[in-house]
Amino acid sequence: MRSASRTAGSARLTALAAQFENRVASLTLAGIMLLPLAEIASRRFLHAAIPGSAAIVSALTLWLGVFGAAVAARDGKLLTLATGEFLPKGRVGAAAHVLAGTVAALIATVLCLASVTLVGSDRTAGTMLSAAIPVWVADLALPIGFALIAVRLALRASPTWPGRIIALLGIAAGIAINQAHASLAGYPLSPWLILLQLAGIAGAPIFSLLAGIALFASLTLGNPPVVLPMMAYQELTTSTGVAAIPLFTLAGFLLAEGRSSERLLRVFRAWFGWAPGGTAIAAAMLCAFFTLFTGGSGVTILVLGGLLLPALVASGYRERFSIGLLTASGSLGLLFPLSLPLMLYGIVSQKASIEDLFIGGLVPGLLMVGLLASLGVREGVRTHAERTPFRIPEALGALWEAKWELTLPVFVVGSFIGGVATLVESAPMAALYTVIVQRYVNRDLPSWTDVFRVAADCIALVGGVLLILAVAAALTDYLVFAQIPTKLVEWTQAHVHSRLVFLLFLNVFLLAVGTLMDIFSAIVVIVPLILPLADIYGIDYVHLGIIFIANLELGFLHPPLGLNLLLASVRFKKPVLEVTWATLPMLGILAIGVLLITYVPWLTLGILRWMGRL
Repeated sequence: MRSASRTAGSARLTALAAQFENRVASLTLAGIMLLPLAEIASRRFLHAAIPGSAAIVSALTLWLGVFGAAVAARDGKLLTLATGEFLPKGRVGAAAHVLAGTVAALIATVLCLASVTLVGSDRTAGTMLSAAIPVWVADLALPIGFALIAVRLALRASPTWPGRIIALLGIAAGIAINQAHASLAGYPLSPWLILLQLAGIAGAPIFSLLAGIALFASLTLGNPPVVLPMMAYQELTTSTGVAAIPLFTLAGFLLAEGRSSERLLRVFRAWFGWAPGGTAIAAAMLCAFFTLFTGGSGVTILVLGGLLLPALVASGYRERFSIGLLTASGSLGLLFPLSLPLMLYGIVSQKASIEDLFIGGLVPGLLMVGLLASLGVREGVRTHAERTPFRIPEALGALWEAKWELTLPVFVVGSFIGGVATLVESAPMAALYTVIVQRYVNRDLPSWTDVFRVAADCIALVGGVLLILAVAAALTDYLVFAQIPTKLVEWTQAHVHSRLVFLLFLNVFLLAVGTLMDIFSAIVVIVPLILPLADIYGIDYVHLGIIFIANLELGFLHPPLGLNLLLASVRFKKPVLEVTWATLPMLGILAIGVLLITYVPWLTLGILRWMGRL
């Protein structure tokens, strides 16, 4: 009885701690949203800026990124390679999880201790973030966050204490490596890379693999580990547009709650349901709408699958076709304005403006939706699927009911394309707009507790993405030092003499990358490597970005490790092989779209040239 009471008390304490952590992270997100809005109002009405507001928002973004990653580590949501999903169950799988947790905890521990050194250095220097906030206060996010991540990765490595104790030894090893880092200078890098490779296959978080390569490369070169947190701090506090990522993601997650999906489905069916395949077209468009906000994170399939699959089957579409359509539609929308991957590409590349990417992706995005919709039309004709007669009262009524959801992208895109607000300023407006609409207008979120719950889910995804962005900066620095981009350019020039052949090789390479890695990690790691090649073969940076995202969009569907295949298998309770066969026609027609986007630059650059932006 006492043991059960203790267990229940421990569970309550853990739940309260998690709730407190979620609230603090949510308030940090609220600060990132409200401070820029206050800055806009102050400039407009008081004709004065808020002192240090930009620096404070950057610091809050750093805290959100690291603590969001800690929340993701707590909930088991840190991004990993897809290979971990295919590990056998039983002892082999359990041992793999322990290995992954041990190595990841080791890396996080070294980063934690290196961050402590950074805090001490900045405190001694006395540098100020703003008039009242020293830089070292912002730095504190790094050691605290990495400490939480290290402990949580070790404890989640196994459900049993023997496995956890082995993983906790990774923390001890991290402490030892940090203390003896100077003695590692001159040692070969290859054993460390093999260890990281095995950990990655076993399911270690991607941030630990990227940080691990940068860390051990730095140590074997004789550099102190403090370099990594220094670069992480710089990446999250100085990169333009980083603060927009969590806010647009929040807007998408809030829209995914409640009845927004039902209202939008009514709109698309009312306007397109009369056509052959009308319900399939409506489903594809609805998925694209949600995916552009949630960034291909799998939210679209998980949230909308339960609504759309019954609707398609009830309308007369075959279940197999419906599963394939929804699996493929889960990655549509990544080329449309407000897409998180497009924003991240612009931030990482520093060569293409995010606004130009949004404009350039519009026609290719419509092309991909149109191609997938054409399969819906074909299926609708073959199966004589139900069609909804077009009725003006229903069409207008549906538009009126979903007016708040439909207005959001128009409001946001119009604000920064029209010069009313910058991208960073439009992001908090989008987030605040969605909070107000979902909480008080539509009332899909009846209480603030629901808002905090959705924010916590958003923060876990955002934290994983921002942490990868932060640690990849050090990896990129090492790759440049090792002249990897230069060597890649030299090899490519020696073996590939045709621009068209290079583009074909690029398509195949990116398809493989998109199959193994999540889209955010792929952008951060691969973009710095291929940018020099764009110069060599005369490829516009905006066009390269659209090619990049379109290929990764296709990678979500590529067997056997495509993310959408795995998520659809879970959501629809079907074997992965069955989902794969259902998705093959969609994979084929979307591959045609990727080739058109690649070899017809006008699709991407035509509007930009017409607008005089090129």
